[in-house]
Amino acid sequence: MFLLGLVKLAKQNGGAIQYRAHGPFGSVHGILMMAKERNSASVTVLETGPEVTPYRDLTKGSLLRNLWVLALPMTAANVLQNAFSVVDMIFVGRLGPIAVAAVAVGGLVMMLAWTLLIGVSISTVAVVARFFGARDLEQANAAAVQSLILGGVISVFLALFGVFLHEPVLRLLGASPEMMEPATAYFKIVFTGSFTLIFMFLSGAILRGAGDARSPMVILMVATVFNIALDPLLIFGPWIFPRLEVRGAAYATVIGQGIAMAVGFWILMKGYSRIHVRLPHLRFRPHLMKRMVLIAIPGTFQGGLRSLAHLGLMKIVALYGTLAVAAFGIGLRINLLVMMVGWAIGGAASTLVGQNLGAKRPDRAEKSAWLAVAIFCGFMVLAGSGFFLFADPLISLFNDDPGVIQVGTSYLRIVTLSYPFLGLSMICAMAFNGAGDTQTPALIVGVTFVLMMIPLALILPRFSTPRTSGIWWAMATSISLQGVIMALAFNRGGWKRSRI
Repeated sequence: MFLLGLVKLAKQNGGAIQYRAHGPFGSVHGILMMAKERNSASVTVLETGPEVTPYRDLTKGSLLRNLWVLALPMTAANVLQNAFSVVDMIFVGRLGPIAVAAVAVGGLVMMLAWTLLIGVSISTVAVVARFFGARDLEQANAAAVQSLILGGVISVFLALFGVFLHEPVLRLLGASPEMMEPATAYFKIVFTGSFTLIFMFLSGAILRGAGDARSPMVILMVATVFNIALDPLLIFGPWIFPRLEVRGAAYATVIGQGIAMAVGFWILMKGYSRIHVRLPHLRFRPHLMKRMVLIAIPGTFQGGLRSLAHLGLMKIVALYGTLAVAAFGIGLRINLLVMMVGWAIGGAASTLVGQNLGAKRPDRAEKSAWLAVAIFCGFMVLAGSGFFLFADPLISLFNDDPGVIQVGTSYLRIVTLSYPFLGLSMICAMAFNGAGDTQTPALIVGVTFVLMMIPLALILPRFSTPRTSGIWWAMATSISLQGVIMALAFNRGGWKRSRI
């Protein structure tokens, strides 16, 4: 009776039931099929598996509900991901400025290495979502394996990079002689153990592509909890633990990520989510790998170009003194608060676009994207208005220096004018990515950020008072133009014909 009621409920809500049936649950399969015939509900057998689990069909039902089902766990996951790095810095901060600087330099290089991972993650979500939406679970599972193979290749590259090139890279970044020893230790441990981060991250991307946003949140929660628990033990060495200082922070990070990686593999291998990787899937598939790499490369360029543009801006801002750098850094952190929401809503849109294209429902895919745009742009108008009105006290929460407050207030009151366009750009770019079209957003980011924002940031300060406001106007102008171009390009609809 419960199962019949479940099917009726799905019919009433315009949704669908997806489930796994295996072995002793074969009778459940028969009951559900009878219920389907009697009630005309949508019942989908995902695959045989260890248990019967109902799943929401993201290609049917309420678009708004589907969006929130994905976006809310993704928001929590983004918060956890940022908490992970903050926790390290809090504990390392007790060791003194040299230790903090050593970890900061190592973290900066790791952020640059993230651009490789971002491209593979974008490709993974796009391909898995497309096959999952088409109910081709064999190909979805195969795509998951190709993603992990790519992650393994990147892991080897980063490990070799960390072992053999740590010294010249640290010197290039300006590490002082007293920083070299702790920075080298941190650098080598984190890069040698980077496979834990990569496989943890890609496990989450595979699950998100299949429409499961909760499991990646749990994976990141496991990593964060173990990192918080291990940091004081391995850094300061109480009781039976060794005092490893900066090396302890690195080991805590790698161990926490390693345990979370194991949880991710367990979910994938045991079939406790929407996707189930089995031993027959564990093989190299050249054609599928080639397609994923072709999607990943422009995705990598998107992240790389954004990082390059922000590094260039930092270099320009530094010309105007320490107060300007401090204000710029605070402004970027405030931007990050609203962008975390955008990454979650955009990530949800990416999955919905990919799955609906796979289900041959391009119009629904487009509606999903524009709904995400409307929600996030509305949020950005509210957030931008609040930041504009309360810029002065908001900056003073981070730093009470009058000079920093003055420059930072100017930053917020100019850059927040472009927040609605930032919303357009972020969501449309991630919807493009979900469709497997990573070339278009990469081209738009390159033109507006590298070829436009950097030259404007050099020119406009000459005509601005204070001069730093010229840099902020360069940012606002470029972001606004990027949003308009991205929305117009998405509206043309060429992404609907993107093939996986």
